[in-house]
Parts: sequence; structure tokens; C-alpha cells
Amino acid sequence: MGKRTRINALAEEVMKALEDYKEVTEETVKETVTEVADGARDVAKSGSPSDTGEYRKGWAVKKTEEKSGKLVLTVYNKNKPSLTHLLEKGHAKRGGGRTRAIVHIAPAEEYAQETLVRELERKL
Repeated sequence: MGKRTRINALAEEVMKALEDYKEVTEETVKETVTEVADGARDVAKSGSPSDTGEYRKGWAVKKTEEKSGKLVLTVYNKNKPSLTHLLEKGHAKRGGGRTRAIVHIAPAEEYAQETLVRELERKL
């Protein structure tokens, strides 16, 4: 086997190894994003007010975008989406004054940001 043939064979092996690593990495990232989104949903749910329970039960995760190497998931409230901002920030009352804020989304966002980075560093 000539020198050039050995170099080409080595280059092919390196490219195959890199492609395999890319596939494993993409799969790990997508799995981790899914796990963290589910956890963020649970954090939002646990901190949500539960007067009737409908709002608290409404937290869900949906796939917003998926491409090769990219997965975007959205945590949202499917039952009462218009209440999320009003509850998180508080709002003006009809007769004056404001309601108190029930902060439950910010902790879920913080959980997602911290956990995603930590888990990806651990897994990769």
C-alpha cells in the first residue's frame, strides 16, 4: 500500500469517526433538551396557582422546530395561555390597585438554563 493510499484511508477513518461523533452528539443534545423541557414544565406547574387546577394542569411542552442538530421546544400553558403574563407579573385591578405577582415561570426558565448547560457538560 502506497503512502498516498494510507493517508487517504486514514482520512476516511477520521471522517467516519467525526460523523459518528456528530450523530451521537446530536442525539444526546436532543434527548437532554427534551428532558430539561419536561423538567421546566414540572417546575412551572408546581409553582402555579391552583384555584381551580385548570391553569396548573395546562402546562405542556411542544416541538417548535427540529432540524439536523437543532431541537427547539416550547413550554407553554395550553389551558389558559392569556393568564401566564398576568399571573407572573401581577396586573391592575378594575377598582384600582394591583394584584400580587405569582412568580412561577421565571424559576422554570432559570431551571432550564442552568440544567441544560450542566447536563450537556456532564454528558458530552
